[in-house]
Amino acid sequence: MSSNSTECAEDDRLCIATEHQLAVIIVPVLLVAFTLITLVIIFILLYCPDRKQRRATSPQRYHGSSHRDADRDHRQRRHQQNHRPQHHRSQHRRHLHGIDAPPGINPLEHEEVPMSVQQVQQNVRPTLAAAPQAATERQHGSFSQVAVLPSSFSIRPDDTVSLYRARMENRNVVLRVLKETASSREKQHFLGFASFVAGLGPHPSLPALLGVVSERPPLMIAVEEVQHRDLLGFLWRCRQESSSSESSCYMTEKRIFTMAAQVASALHYLHSQNCIHGNVGAHSVLVGRDLTAKLWGLGPAYRRRAEAGSPGEVEDMELKKWQAPEVLARRLISQSSDVWSFGILLYEMVTLGDPPFAQLMATELLQHLQRGHHLTQPASCSNALYSILRSCCRWNSHNRLSTSDLIGKLYAGEKSANGRTILRAPGPINFEDYLREAGYGEAYNYAVL
Repeated sequence: MSSNSTECAEDDRLCIATEHQLAVIIVPVLLVAFTLITLVIIFILLYCPDRKQRRATSPQRYHGSSHRDADRDHRQRRHQQNHRPQHHRSQHRRHLHGIDAPPGINPLEHEEVPMSVQQVQQNVRPTLAAAPQAATERQHGSFSQVAVLPSSFSIRPDDTVSLYRARMENRNVVLRVLKETASSREKQHFLGFASFVAGLGPHPSLPALLGVVSERPPLMIAVEEVQHRDLLGFLWRCRQESSSSESSCYMTEKRIFTMAAQVASALHYLHSQNCIHGNVGAHSVLVGRDLTAKLWGLGPAYRRRAEAGSPGEVEDMELKKWQAPEVLARRLISQSSDVWSFGILLYEMVTLGDPPFAQLMATELLQHLQRGHHLTQPASCSNALYSILRSCCRWNSHNRLSTSDLIGKLYAGEKSANGRTILRAPGPINFEDYLREAGYGEAYNYAVL
């Protein structure tokens, strides 16, 4: 190298650069280029996988984040969905599963009421916010062996709804069918009631909502059929059949405790869902094949929530002789008001369907209670059962049993109750006398299903 350098003159810089270009120019340039390429590769390896990982794990971070972050992200998604073009929204509505929202209601804005129903699971009691697992939307072809189902009796039949018995998926169901002449308001009320029942969720002591036809008329609601139907009619049959040893509907004190505990369990569940029944009585309880009791008659509860009516509408909706004093006085109905009505139900059960306060007019009842009077103890009612009845029907609502305490007392009474002696009553019920003594109004519709 030194020998070659000596060949160039000292002032010949071009010769010197040519001789040393490999060491002075090419090698440094290659080193710089290699360094830049290495930095770019390192940057790509570090930055790009991190972005992919963040995108892949973002749902996990969302579920694990605070409720405030989740609500903010949910509002942003809802805002984007609400600002889509109208044809996209209508297309989305056509693909909804379950019960379609009534006209004018965007289901995305009412997510506290699920638009489909879980199948009934006897050992599971999900909350209202639980995600639905099975849609209930049905087609007309889902039902077979459809036959007209007469109601037990009706003061004034519902002209908009017809009742049918049918088969669906190898089980008996009752179909509530909305007549095609129904108005848009009646259609909205019909589907709104189905959505209301769906939102309550399943419970072993509530009849199961099994299907809804909402896409095309006639609109239908399919509910599980409960073999013996309403408890009031069941009690009346027990009056006539109690003399037969082969009768399957005889009532004992032990059976009263058992069935009453089932109704109380359903009532406790409804209260946990912020739903006041407001219509508890033998007419709103259904009796199954194995003599299990299920609480129904939810129409007034839905109207109260949907219409947000005043307490005064009880006069047109429910029977006064089953109502608590505060409801008769047109004050707000409460959970303890349901407990009072439950006490009246116990009276009906132990008397095999006698009307409460039969000697009074409905307009006289409030004054009668204000004077400190109460239901007298029936001859067939034990002291233990009557004590629970009186604890439910206390004048002061704060002194009544809670539903949880009521369930505990009923289960405790069941253990020592008489399960051998069959309750009897003097003769069958005279229908016209019952209507008068029970205080049925002409506007009240008795039909439960």
